[in-house]
Amino acid sequence: MRMLLSAATGPPTILLTTALVVVLCFWLLVAAGFTSVGSFDADANLRAWGMGGVPVAVAVSTLTAVAWLLSVGGVLLLAVCAPPCSATGLLRMALPLAALPAAWRLTCLFVRPLHRLFPDEPGPPDRGQVRDQVDRAV
Repeated sequence: MRMLLSAATGPPTILLTTALVVVLCFWLLVAAGFTSVGSFDADANLRAWGMGGVPVAVAVSTLTAVAWLLSVGGVLLLAVCAPPCSATGLLRMALPLAALPAAWRLTCLFVRPLHRLFPDEPGPPDRGQVRDQVDRAV
């Protein structure tokens, strides 16, 4: 457990750990009802990044979590398998930067099946639903 905490709060990985804490706080705010999942959808278009079709919060949260997991996992693997030397230290510093492109590709693969759960444009309402809404309003 101590090694995991050291890897997560070490110099290069602390940036991704901070981003993960921000993501967790956002989802706590969503769960409490203070904000919604689609609150950032007007701010960014993720189609160019290959992550379109899902809310921005879902894509960025997945990207952050996967990058953090790859970075911490790589640092732990280096701590266990590699001998302590200056090359290992340099590799440990470069690991979070290498984790970001890998996390981006994995996130594109993860969010692709979610397109069906988050339709871009809701279809036109059914006539029966419109009548029910009008009847309730009157």
